[in-house]
Amino acid sequence: QVQLVESGGGLVQPGGSLRLSCAASGFTLANHAIGWFRLAPGKEREGVGCISSDETTYYDDSVEGRFTISRDNGENVGYLQMNSLQPEDTAVYFCATPEGPLCKGDFGFWGQGTQVIVSS
Repeated sequence: QVQLVESGGGLVQPGGSLRLSCAASGFTLANHAIGWFRLAPGKEREGVGCISSDETTYYDDSVEGRFTISRDNGENVGYLQMNSLQPEDTAVYFCATPEGPLCKGDFGFWGQGTQVIVSS
């Protein structure tokens, strides 16, 4: 079965950290860039960042310096390390892949998302 499955979400206090995982099955994740996106209540979906197949990373200004995207091609998994979390980071987080290895084009294949809540 071809799918992406996110995990690692939960409830964390402001200033805390979480690491999200994006596990791929049924295809070789190494051949694709991995994008991370989030959808907060009442807001439009926004891009968090992306890692290309050659591990070049890109980040939205809102998370630059706090979030780190990485990948383990041997395990077919991508990661989103989130530090210094703030209430405004509360959202459902998704990973998605485009057809190719670069962080561009249509991210057409999505996971189901994982909820992150930052609250005291």
